[in-house]
Amino acid sequence: MRIPCFYTMVSSKNRALSSVLLCFRVLCLIVLQIWSPSRQVLAQSSANFACDVAKNPAVASYAFCDQKLDVKSRVSDLVKRLTLQEKIANLVNNAGGASRLGVPKYEWWSEALHGVSYVGPGTHFSSLVPGATSFPQVICTAASFNSSLFEAIGKAVSNEARAMYNVGLAGLTYWSPNINIYRDPRWGRGHETPGEDPLLTSKYGSSYVKGLQERDDGDKERLKVGACCKHYTAYDVDNWKGIDRYHFNAVVTKQDMDDTYQPPFKSCVIDGNVASVMCSYNQVNGKATCGDPDLLAGVIRGEWKLNGYISSDCDSLDVMFNSQHYTKTPQETAAIAIKAGLDLNCGDFLAKHTENAVKEGLVKEADLDNAVTNNFATLVRLGFFDGDPSKQLYGKLGPKDVCTPANQELAREAARQGAVLLKNSPGSLPLSIKTIKSLAVIGPNANVTKTMIANYEGTPCKYTTPLQGLTALVPTLYAPGCANVACATAQVDAATKIASTADATVLIVGDDQSIETESRDRIDITLPGQQTLLIQQVAKASKGPVILVIMSGGGMDVQFAKDDPKITSIMWVGFPGEAGGAAIADVIFGFFNPSGRLPMTWYPQSYVNKVNMTNMNMRPDPATGYPGRTYRFYTGPTIYTFGDGLSYSEFSHHLVKAPNLVAVPLAEGHACKSSRCKSIDALEESCNNIAFDIELRVKNAGQISGSHTVFLFSSPPAVHNAPQKHLLGFEKVHLTPQAQGVVKFNVDVCKHLSMVDETGNRKVALGMHVLHIGNLKSSLTIRI
Repeated sequence: MRIPCFYTMVSSKNRALSSVLLCFRVLCLIVLQIWSPSRQVLAQSSANFACDVAKNPAVASYAFCDQKLDVKSRVSDLVKRLTLQEKIANLVNNAGGASRLGVPKYEWWSEALHGVSYVGPGTHFSSLVPGATSFPQVICTAASFNSSLFEAIGKAVSNEARAMYNVGLAGLTYWSPNINIYRDPRWGRGHETPGEDPLLTSKYGSSYVKGLQERDDGDKERLKVGACCKHYTAYDVDNWKGIDRYHFNAVVTKQDMDDTYQPPFKSCVIDGNVASVMCSYNQVNGKATCGDPDLLAGVIRGEWKLNGYISSDCDSLDVMFNSQHYTKTPQETAAIAIKAGLDLNCGDFLAKHTENAVKEGLVKEADLDNAVTNNFATLVRLGFFDGDPSKQLYGKLGPKDVCTPANQELAREAARQGAVLLKNSPGSLPLSIKTIKSLAVIGPNANVTKTMIANYEGTPCKYTTPLQGLTALVPTLYAPGCANVACATAQVDAATKIASTADATVLIVGDDQSIETESRDRIDITLPGQQTLLIQQVAKASKGPVILVIMSGGGMDVQFAKDDPKITSIMWVGFPGEAGGAAIADVIFGFFNPSGRLPMTWYPQSYVNKVNMTNMNMRPDPATGYPGRTYRFYTGPTIYTFGDGLSYSEFSHHLVKAPNLVAVPLAEGHACKSSRCKSIDALEESCNNIAFDIELRVKNAGQISGSHTVFLFSSPPAVHNAPQKHLLGFEKVHLTPQAQGVVKFNVDVCKHLSMVDETGNRKVALGMHVLHIGNLKSSLTIRI
């Protein structure tokens, strides 16, 4: 997605200007969305809605204003009343409405990636609502592996969104979450996502969407706010060594598409019932995603039965025409997109070119009817056509319901749960407030604010920096060590001086959006500048334990710190949100027992030196030395891997129940009864409803209460280029000291233990599957 400074994409003839224009866009974002007083002046004092009988009694006679009718009937009535020009005006994010019918303009573009955001023209902050709760960036929340937390954050965000809508500061549609797979550690937007695993990403996406959308009255047809799963699909290159997202063609095998890139979107639509899907800038196998009828009408609406609208990413139609030169005329681009299944254009491309496309016979008005029907149906489900919102379910929400103590505490709790302890030498963490009389706090991220909330952010309720969080508990000595995360010159002397006298040292390093963000992929995955030198010198000089805290979106090659005995603990905190500093202090001093696990693999620098970021293949290629991607396929060395994370407690596992053999019945005459098969079709009727339970007893053998994530992985037989290991499920259990709990998994053989073969068909491998349950293994043979 692009910020709303201007909608003109750089043409291929002017690529030399791209870096200048990128800086201009960033400047626009700062001016328009943070400092501009017009963002407050333009804000309304009341909600924007249609069918306002008080102002215009005539609208009461329109069927589309009749709440007793079903959504389809209401929308059909409205669309029949619209002129061609009015239909076209409602195909863009700044929708024109139809004032003669009492339908006001509506701005579709608002964001809520990890809190109500000021990115996008649909949302504003003012003296009435000066800020909203800023939860941790998604990668940090995902590290909790807690589906109920994902949903709880979504619910809190939608409460604040509805409250702001009621006072005219926000809309009802939010283009979040980002559920692309974090395939490569260099991707600048990886921190916006739930990580590298399709199951975790699917669980996060569907859970967060439910939190945003589902109403408290249980009405499944209606929406609290409308979410949007993006960016569809195989999108994870922004700007790497001159290759940008506007020109990139992702070459993806059918197998990788169906078992890696598509599952989160499928889950978002089918399990989450999301109101929208956004197509991406890039091409996939030579086709622009926003103009591909197979991907849009065929898969999203056809196979998955989307109940909602399909939006373009901002200016992606302009990109299709002016940058990708996908068609000969802009009218052709407009026609191709609409006929492919696109309903809404973020930008003004369809507003400019659709009417001529109709006149030239490139697209029919009936195609426009389908698109605006999907858009208006979403607004009907949101209550936009039900008159005064103050008389509706969420009509009493207002400024008092934004930045509530409960929401701010939830932000702190999410940051706690997302903190991942990666190393902890005996006698290091947790520190004791009784014994620490002085604490050295060092590093370029030790006293940061905005770094903690990353991008697609809003104005937070307040900040607690790491330094503030630690100072609230014990006396501190502070030295930044670097002027910023680029750390061109480490200020070693001041840092080592305080570390040499303090009882313990906390180093808070990492990066920020100057290193990794939208339109900015990384080249290196080492700590920037002289941060490594700073860490090494401080560790050498420190009197007490040294705790290294890494605040970043992506993984870092910190093998030197992992190997250094003077660095007693390592913790990764992502970008932990407005309360990140308090959460870090809670973990370091033992007020919270860490339970986070890495949602992505951390690689050595050698990985990025030899692997081309644009290679979309997930599976390794021994012939070329290509090592593959993510823990599911990667065959090379790692610093830390997906699922790594420690606790202050020891948790033991005992397998109570797991089968050793499952037989799949086949119909008489089945080919596999007379010939040797390595797999069977997972969609066969005989493969339905074959399931078993796995039961695990977990004990907290430690001295403090804590939560523990139990993973269920499977290593299938080596057929069809199967993953070496893949996640089937995860459950989080909270246990007091010495207490035991039972964790159960229900495994559907043909759903959970199946894989996608080379041609995109889902298969169940016959033979021995190794189930990894906690730290235990159990063999399961599947036969016919």
